[in-house]
Amino acid sequence: MCGMPQQGPERSSEPARARPDASMSLLTEIMEHSLDDGYAEAARRAGAPRSLAVRGAVAAGLALAALIVTVAATQARDAAPVIAKERADLIGRVESETAEADALHDEVDRLRHDLDASRRALDNRGGGALERLGLLSGATEVTGPGIELVVDDSADTASGPGDGPRRSTGFTDTGRLRDRDLQRVVNGLWAAGAEAVCVNGQRLTALSAVRAAGDAIVVDNRPLAPPYKLLAVGDGKRLSRDFQDSADGRYLYVLQENYGIRTRISVREKVALPAAAGLTVRNAQPAPPAGEGTS
Repeated sequence: MCGMPQQGPERSSEPARARPDASMSLLTEIMEHSLDDGYAEAARRAGAPRSLAVRGAVAAGLALAALIVTVAATQARDAAPVIAKERADLIGRVESETAEADALHDEVDRLRHDLDASRRALDNRGGGALERLGLLSGATEVTGPGIELVVDDSADTASGPGDGPRRSTGFTDTGRLRDRDLQRVVNGLWAAGAEAVCVNGQRLTALSAVRAAGDAIVVDNRPLAPPYKLLAVGDGKRLSRDFQDSADGRYLYVLQENYGIRTRISVREKVALPAAAGLTVRNAQPAPPAGEGTS
């Protein structure tokens, strides 16, 4: 019909649906186009030269590493014979020195055996005088009956800081045994008839010295630590009685009663004393007869 107006396409009465990410259009744009077009174009232009430079640097690094490895391998190969020769020489020297040391040890054993045999022969001719001399001088080990005397510092010396005051001994104000106290004890044992004496395994001789080094007591320059264990060879019961009845035994008793020094003495059926270490051998000359050598 000519008089009727033409109708356009039918429009839906429902409203158009919006995209779920329409509110995040800015973030979507950034994610999809993170690089500006100008920067992207510049990166495309510089891509090829940069790749060539990186490849060249990598190749140069690999070539340098290969060169270093080759030089090191060559040097190691050239030095191998020298190192092997030095090692063989060192092994030879060690074996030679070891053989020489073994020979010296054998010689020492032989000489020691000869010396012991000579001593035994001389002692048999002298009626045991050499054995007694070795016993008295401390040159030989000795085993026999005797006593064990233990002398220790005052119990108060064990208290640490904050444990209360220590008892004063009247001598050192520490409750510790002094070197001259130990000297009196040792001399008292000799005077009571001891044939041999040792302190903490240190054999005493006529030349032994009991001295002080700071707070420590040293015997023949060897420091000792309390408690001091003295072993004496002799008639145990008589030795114990005579020592305790002597002036030195009473001195030790005073230290015990008045100053806290701890002591304990006991008779032993068998005690073993080592030989003195580093005993100095000296020669003696007989005295001239009376009247000779004088005007």
